[in-house]
Parts: sequence; structure tokens; C-alpha cells
Amino acid sequence: MYNENSSFLGNISPVVRNLLIINVLLFIAKLALQNKIVFGHADGLTYYLGMHYWQAEAFRPWQLITYMFMHGNISHVFFNMFALWMFGSILEQSLGTKRFLIYYMVTGIGAGIIQQAAWTIDFHSLVNQLSTIPPSEFKDGLAIGDMIFYSAAEILNQPVTVGASGSIFGLLLAFAMMFPNVPLYIMFIPIPIKAKYCIIGYAVIELFLGVANFRFDNIAHFAHLGGALFGFILLMFWRKNRREQTY
Repeated sequence: MYNENSSFLGNISPVVRNLLIINVLLFIAKLALQNKIVFGHADGLTYYLGMHYWQAEAFRPWQLITYMFMHGNISHVFFNMFALWMFGSILEQSLGTKRFLIYYMVTGIGAGIIQQAAWTIDFHSLVNQLSTIPPSEFKDGLAIGDMIFYSAAEILNQPVTVGASGSIFGLLLAFAMMFPNVPLYIMFIPIPIKAKYCIIGYAVIELFLGVANFRFDNIAHFAHLGGALFGFILLMFWRKNRREQTY
């Protein structure tokens, strides 16, 4: 029921509301500073807050946290925040404010760890090759695909991951485990599908796309799966402790 003293954000649970505000404010800041030199780099917010490969010169430990509050474009931030708004409040009410925040952060960090592991596998041969190339060969630029690099560090600094999708996938996993038979409507599918089947289907698609590694695909599919994996582990840990504390 609506009353004239209520507001849209006022009807959202506290942690979800603050997460929405932080993500939107950082996206606005990113747009405002786009193509401008910030902290000595073009698009410096993404450079410092987005997550780089752990062997890259640009990597900083805090990026495992900050990357989940940065987004690439309007559709990226919109769909992530829409999912956070749609599933977050009911999960915060069910888990409690403190546990929900812990869950959100753990799944986001877990997604980042899995993405780093996937990068390590993908870049293993590249790192070995770069270590054998003398700096003099970069003097006139080394062409890789459509890009030219002037140092090995520049190549490793190129990949960057941003977005809350790992945490969002963790939320979807939690919703499917806690409310498995709730029907959900998926875009372009005219019939409702139970939450437990939605998350299974989504995970299978993510795994396929991650393994296939299509050239046109720049989505961190393994990060999504990492968010779900860490979410599952944390939920099972909490369930086990709750059973052991029951007399």
C-alpha cells in the first residue's frame, strides 16, 4: 500500500538501498570523468577500481572489492541493479541485514577470485611468451590483433573486469535455494519457470559460454559461476552451523 510519506528507496531494505546508491553514483562519476585524465590515467576510475589480472602492473588488492561497484555501460548497471532491487530486499529480510551484506560481499569477492583463476589459465602461455621478449622489440610497437603495445606491462594491463554480476548471480542462487518453487518469468519465455530450474538453466548456459570462449564475448562467465559457487558454500556453512546449534 502506498502512502504519501513513503518513497521508492524508502521501501527498499537498508543494505540494498545503499548498494543501489553506491553503484549508481559511481556509474555517474564514471560517465562524468570518461575520456578525462584521472589519477594520471584516462578513465582513471575504471583503471584503479576495476579488477586487473593479478600479474598486471595495474592490479591492486582492493580491486577484488571495488570492481563490483563499477559498470561498463548503462545496460550493464541497469540490469544488475534491477536484479538487486528485485531479489535483494526479500533475501535481506530472510537472511538479516548483517548476513545479507556478508553474503553479497563474499559472493562478489569469490567471483573475482574465480575470474582471476580463469585469467591465470588463459594467460599462462602469454605471460611465458612475454617474459622472453626483450624490451627493445617493443620500441616500435608490438601488434597484437588490432592493437599496438609498447611494453609487456601494457598488454597485461589491458584486461579489466567490472560489475556486480558475480554478486547478483549469488543472489539468484540464494533465492533459488530459499524459494525453489517460486515461479519466475524470464524474458522472451511466455510461461513461468520455477526458480530452482531457472538457476540451473542459467548456470549451464554460463558454463557453456565460459568454456566455449567465443571471440565476440567479453562477459566474465566464470565470475558469474564463481559468485554462485561461493554463495552455495556460504549458505551450506550457515545451514550446517544452524543445525549444530539446535538442541
